[in-house]
Amino acid sequence: MSDRHVDQVAERVHTIVADIFHSLDRILASVAACYRASRPFASADLAAVRPDIFACLGARGEVLAGAGVIVAPGVLADRVRWLEWWQAPPGEDPIFLEVDLDPESLDFYDYTAAEWFAVPERTRRRHVVGPYVDYGGTDTYMLTFTTPAVVDGRFLGVVGADVRAARFEALLLGLLAASPTRITLVNAEGRVVAANSPRLPAGSLLLDPGPGRVELPGLPWSIVTSGPDSRPQAMAARAVQPLRE
Repeated sequence: MSDRHVDQVAERVHTIVADIFHSLDRILASVAACYRASRPFASADLAAVRPDIFACLGARGEVLAGAGVIVAPGVLADRVRWLEWWQAPPGEDPIFLEVDLDPESLDFYDYTAAEWFAVPERTRRRHVVGPYVDYGGTDTYMLTFTTPAVVDGRFLGVVGADVRAARFEALLLGLLAASPTRITLVNAEGRVVAANSPRLPAGSLLLDPGPGRVELPGLPWSIVTSGPDSRPQAMAARAVQPLRE
C-alpha cells in the first residue's frame, strides 16, 4: 500500500474523531456554566444542559446512539450518582436512559468502574473505548468517546457519546474501498474498528496483522496494512449497500 492511502485514512479518522469531541466540548461548556450558576448543584440543574445534548444527537443522529453527562459520585447535592444520558433511536426523539444506581440492588450500575469513566478521571484526558457489544443498551457494537468534565479544578464526571461502530465505519468506507490492499483500523487490543475486507467486521479480532503498522497520535488505534485483499469486489459492494444495525 502506498503512504497516500494510509495518510488519507488517518486524516479522515482524525477529522471524524475531532468532530465528535468538538460536540462534546460544547456540552462540557454547558455543564461548566450550569455548575457555576447553581449552588447547590443538583440533578435538576442539568436540565439546562439538555439542549446541547439534543443538538449533538440531532446533528449526528445516524452516527451517535447516545450522549450525555455522567456525574462523579458526591458532586450533586441531591443524588450520590447520576446519569444525564439520552439515547437516540434512529428517526425518533431522544429517550432518557433509566439505570439502577442503587448500590444495594442486584442490578446496580457502577459506572465508575467502566474504562470510559475511570480513565478520564485518572488521566484528565479524552478517551475512546471499543468497539464492544452494548449488551445493556442497543446490543450492537459501539465506540464510546468521553472527555473529563473538570471545572474550577474539580472533577465533575465525564461528558460522552456512544457511536455506532457500523456508522463510524461507513464514514470511512469510501477511502477504504479505494485501496488495492487490505487496510484495517484496529484498537489497542487488536479488535477491528474498520476495514476494507468483508471478512473483518467491526469488533472482530485481527488474527493475522500485516507487516505494516501506523500508530495514530492521540488515539488508542493504529492502521495495519498487508497484501492485496482476495475479495475486492465484495468490499466494493459493501461500500454501496446500506448498513444494517
